[in-house]
Amino acid sequence: MPHVVVKHRPGKSERQKTELAEAITRDVVNHLDAAEEEVSVAFEEITPGDWAERVYRPEIRDKWDQVYRKPGYEME
Repeated sequence: MPHVVVKHRPGKSERQKTELAEAITRDVVNHLDAAEEEVSVAFEEITPGDWAERVYRPEIRDKWDQVYRKPGYEME
């Protein structure tokens, strides 16, 4: 049931994404007591010019209390 979406700038290789998905899956299984077959991981490329509008404002700034690993910067 846990579904993790990694939003990142374009240019990551399939190998990088596959290895990260495997690492995330292991950690979700270990830390959330989930079965491996329940975990899904997706990747979404976001250009730097779209980051503030598509990710930072709606998913970080506006949900600050839900973000457990906060970025070390603030955007307008």
